Amino acid sequence: MKRHNYKNLKIWNLGIEIVDDVFKLTDNFPNEERFGLVSQINRCTVSMPSNIAEGSARTDKSFSHFIDISLGSSFELETQLIIANKRKYITKEQLIKIEDKIAEFQKMTMSFQNKL
Repeated sequence: MKRHNYKNLKIWNLGIEIVDDVFKLTDNFPNEERFGLVSQINRCTVSMPSNIAEGSARTDKSFSHFIDISLGSSFELETQLIIANKRKYITKEQLIKIEDKIAEFQKMTMSFQNKL
């Protein structure tokens, strides 16, 4: 059975990059959001590359399921960042910049999943 080395996958590396970018953004959120929106944003962000890593040790069919979870987390993240922008925790420019990376992640991940 073929296994994927997740550290060599472009989608995993982009996911790690998004995690770093998002953690930098949430560092500037108000303290009262620490256990609310910040926690939720950070968890779904970490979920993106983590599910790719976990699924890489499975069969391709099972891996596809983990990729679905990773994609779901990326859409959840996007929604939460829109909320953060509406709450004025991040600027429109910051939102657009991270949304572009998330969209790239989603496109690359769906393409990878279709090839499994």
